[in-house]
Amino acid sequence: MKTAISLPDDLFEQAERLASRLSKSRSQLYAEALAEFLARHDPDVVTRAYDAVCDEVEAGPDPAMDAAARRRLADIEW
Repeated sequence: MKTAISLPDDLFEQAERLASRLSKSRSQLYAEALAEFLARHDPDVVTRAYDAVCDEVEAGPDPAMDAAARRRLADIEW
């Protein structure tokens, strides 16, 4: 789909330089930039990324960290 947008001159020039450096058309650069922006702000995408990180962390506790945490907790007056 074709569309028209207005950009500040400096932003347009930066985009032109980047498109040239990456050997991409202006349309391709803008489409990829918008797709990336939308993905970063899509709650489902953010949740899946967060879940992936949590899955890696939950792979198993670090015995040294566990021992250090237990020592620290033992020193706290409850």
